[in-house]
Amino acid sequence: MSDTPTTTAPRLLDDFSLEMTGKDVAHLEEARGAIPPGTRINITFLGNEPPELRLSAARAAARLGFVPVPHLSARRLRSRAETAEFLAALREAGAAEEVFVVGGDPAVPQGPYADALSLLRSGLLQEYGVRHVGVSGYPEGHPAIGEPVLWSAIEEKAAALREQGLAGGVITQFGFDVEPVLRWVEDLRERGVDLPVRVGVPGPAGVRRLLSYATRFGVGTGAGIARKYGFSLTNLMGTAGPDRFVRALAERYDAGRHGDLGLHFYTFGGIGATADWVAAQT
Repeated sequence: MSDTPTTTAPRLLDDFSLEMTGKDVAHLEEARGAIPPGTRINITFLGNEPPELRLSAARAAARLGFVPVPHLSARRLRSRAETAEFLAALREAGAAEEVFVVGGDPAVPQGPYADALSLLRSGLLQEYGVRHVGVSGYPEGHPAIGEPVLWSAIEEKAAALREQGLAGGVITQFGFDVEPVLRWVEDLRERGVDLPVRVGVPGPAGVRRLLSYATRFGVGTGAGIARKYGFSLTNLMGTAGPDRFVRALAERYDAGRHGDLGLHFYTFGGIGATADWVAAQT
């Protein structure tokens, strides 16, 4: 097998997804020509962005021919009524069929939902037309949640999706090392969770920005990331792309052991750079 991304990565890149914030609409419009129609565009639920901004981004993604996947941050939702209002607005915008549900950052819930599971069990999602729900996976752990709790949570969420007749999938936190990702996916399959998994990958970005996000989310030390990802800490003004990571993942991917696997790109504001990188591989 060739060691170039061009020949090893296309299978994983067939149905990739991208992430954006509510403020990235102009960047999405600029990059539309490099993004295949029907691509899933995840829209984050940031605490400093109002619902109107998220709705505008969802409408834009749908208008441009993509599939909007709005995020719902459970602990940021202040009431059942507010959640219903947002879901109704998404439905009106044609953007409610697929959502991504995450617990969210607040240590104390701002409303009735303590975690993603409680929102899944609320019945609201189906009531407003949701058919597919994405949930989080953490191959390298979570800085504030222990491993046993993380495993219990994803098993319970998978069970809840089955019980409620919802399709679903897992999007993992981004990482820089293939080894823990594939080990985690194998463990997930051994635990009986067969949901499709989209492996989180940082899109091409400045080295300084990559290290900043890595530190924030606890996914490795600077030296370890540089060694695995293939950039130099002596050139913090440079940029780094996911070539080495994606190539290694593609070479080691085994459908029999890992099941349905794809890629989800965290663009860190660089939607155009990420879309161009993907287009160059296929």
